[in-house]
Amino acid sequence: MTSQERTGPRETTAFAVELVSGPTSAGGVDDFELVVARRALALLKARIGRQGLLDLLGEDIKAGNAFLRERAEASAGKFISGTTVLAVRGLKAAQFVHWLENSFSDENVLLAGEPEHYVIAPNADWTVTIVENLGPHVCRVVLPGFDTAPSWATEVRNELLPESDYPFRRLGAMHLADGTLVGRVLTQFGDTDEGFNANLTCYFPAACPEDILEEHRQHLAVEFRNWIVAAARARR
Repeated sequence: MTSQERTGPRETTAFAVELVSGPTSAGGVDDFELVVARRALALLKARIGRQGLLDLLGEDIKAGNAFLRERAEASAGKFISGTTVLAVRGLKAAQFVHWLENSFSDENVLLAGEPEHYVIAPNADWTVTIVENLGPHVCRVVLPGFDTAPSWATEVRNELLPESDYPFRRLGAMHLADGTLVGRVLTQFGDTDEGFNANLTCYFPAACPEDILEEHRQHLAVEFRNWIVAAARARR
């Protein structure tokens, strides 16, 4: 008896599920699921409300902020960086930046950028309170108003692109409520012949594990892609 006879016929086709017919809209099953998942998440966030989300995630935020504080203390002021680059066609940098600046008055638009956005709320002192995931950790941070040349800009000079090519530059430092510096953000936007490039850099305490950086590179790709798409739709 051969080995094939003992074990039965060998599978030669990888498992797959294919949509053959039914829906008439463009796209596949993954596209349909994404639409309804976003709709369900937006509904739940709206019904729970900002304070409800803060209350619901209170223990998660406490643990996430404790993690960031400990990593910042262990890093002794040193940071690691990660950059995500998006190439956009059909929209210019100024058009997107103008849309984004105006959208900070609409929290629902900002929350829709990424599933793990829970709160993005401007404060009376021009800072912004953000509750979102940093890797697996739900954190609450304060982001001061973006600046074009803060005092610490020289510390991120390796990631600075020529201002002539990337005239839309914003830098911001992320703090916990107690003032602990836990990260920085550098966004740079510059036109191309077809549209613009978005160069998005995040900085976290050097003692953070690599998965924090990698997951936030993905986070930046998702949120800015979605915001850019929303800006393009708004112009239509």
